[in-house]
Order: sequence, then structure tokens, then C-alpha cells
Amino acid sequence: MTNKPLIEQLNDLVATWSVLYTKLHNYHWYVNGPSFFTLHEKFEELYNEVTLNLDEVAERILTKGGKPVATLTEHLQMSHIKEATGSETTEDMVQTTITDFKTIMGFLKEAMQQAAEEGDDRTEDMLNEMVQSLEKHTWMLSAFLGNNQ
Repeated sequence: MTNKPLIEQLNDLVATWSVLYTKLHNYHWYVNGPSFFTLHEKFEELYNEVTLNLDEVAERILTKGGKPVATLTEHLQMSHIKEATGSETTEDMVQTTITDFKTIMGFLKEAMQQAAEEGDDRTEDMLNEMVQSLEKHTWMLSAFLGNNQ
């Protein structure tokens, strides 16, 4: 039997990871200026990690007897972040990525709490690893902008 609230939260994450994947691709393709080589490579690293997270969450939904959302329409409707506008400056790209990561970490933590209430330590562990990675990326991107306190 599936835990409907947790499946719904995981599906929100599938949608959000999907939008983030496309957004990071946009940034990868359109970044320019003096930081091009650094950020072009970094955005590729990030969208590759997002791909793994997306797949892992979707497969976890299937393992729990649910069905992951799998259309672009659903992803855009359910995502906790917005897609890229195509007019972001290089600094906007980095700042928006930081903001998106913080948003996603909040929802990952909520899903972890739901998984804990359900006694699903495997899902909780999976999500915790994602939070830890996003925390590190957030710190590094903030340092890139000179925003670390």
C-alpha cells in the first residue's frame, strides 16, 4: 500500500527536478562572459546530478507502488520552481540557482519528515543525501558570487 502524502511529495520533487534540469540546460547553453568556462562546466555538472536525482525519486515512487508524473505539462504545473526566462544575466543564473536549491531543500526536508512519520528510512536517507549535496552546491555558488557570510 502506498502512502499517498509521501507519493504526492515525491511527485512534486519529480516535477521540480525536471524543471530544474531544463533550466540548468538553458543556463549551460546561454551563459556568457568572463565566467563562461567555469559556469558552462558547472551547470553541466549540476544538470547531470539533477538527472540522477530525478530518476532516483521516480524509481522510488515506483518501488512504493505509485506512478511518477511524466509529462511536461504536469512538471510545469507541479514544480516548486519556475522555468528559465531566457533573459537572465550570468549573475542572475547563479543567484536563481541558489534560490532554487534553497527552495528544493525545503521541500526535500518536508518529504523527509513525511518519510520519517511513515517509517520509510530508505526514502528519508535518499532525500537526505540530496539535501547535503544541494547545501554544498549552494555554499559554492554563493562563494562564487562573494555572498558567503
